Amino acid sequence: MFRAVREQIETIFREDPAAKSVLEIFLCYPGFHAILLHRLAHKMYGAGVPLIPRVISQFSRFLTGIEIHPGASIGRRFFIDHGSGVVIGETTEIGDDCLLYQGVTLGGTGNEKGKRHPTLGNRVVVGTGAKILGSIRIGDDVKIGAGSVVVHPVPDHSTVVGIPGRVVRARGTEPIEALEHGNLPDPEGQEIEELKQRVADLEAQLRFLAERLELETSRKL
Repeated sequence: MFRAVREQIETIFREDPAAKSVLEIFLCYPGFHAILLHRLAHKMYGAGVPLIPRVISQFSRFLTGIEIHPGASIGRRFFIDHGSGVVIGETTEIGDDCLLYQGVTLGGTGNEKGKRHPTLGNRVVVGTGAKILGSIRIGDDVKIGAGSVVVHPVPDHSTVVGIPGRVVRARGTEPIEALEHGNLPDPEGQEIEELKQRVADLEAQLRFLAERLELETSRKL
């Protein structure tokens, strides 16, 4: 337990430049509180303790605004930045060194039984307000842009944006970089620009044909 606490503190210092001291982390970081309470609830849940793990989960939700079902499996050095509105479902599996921003949902798509929540690989970054739904796998070193809704599996080393989420970038085996929302591709915007250019080209062709037709008509007259 002490190792887990130390790792969480080191992770926050690494991921959040606003963190100034260990005392500040203990007092002011809801993601830190939520993860520690989840570690406790998860151990009790795995041991078959009735009710109490869910009570701890609900107390954590009241305290932090972060809802993590005690059945969710979370790897080492997991960090929730700010955290308000994060929801993590019962059968979710999260690898090591993952980062979630506020408003993220790792949820299901219905009343199906068994594995019904996502599996995140290692070093996954999920942007603000993104939703990952269903029993799908998100590969290692994946970045998911803010506001995306992901309902299909995502291969390793990819960047996903949009509704529904689409892979817009794949990077071989390069390590993941910071999730810079301002530099993420905009596939919808790109398609609109391409359509605008196509319309402009067609208009230019029509003007050329109209001028040519007018010139030929004037010659005949």
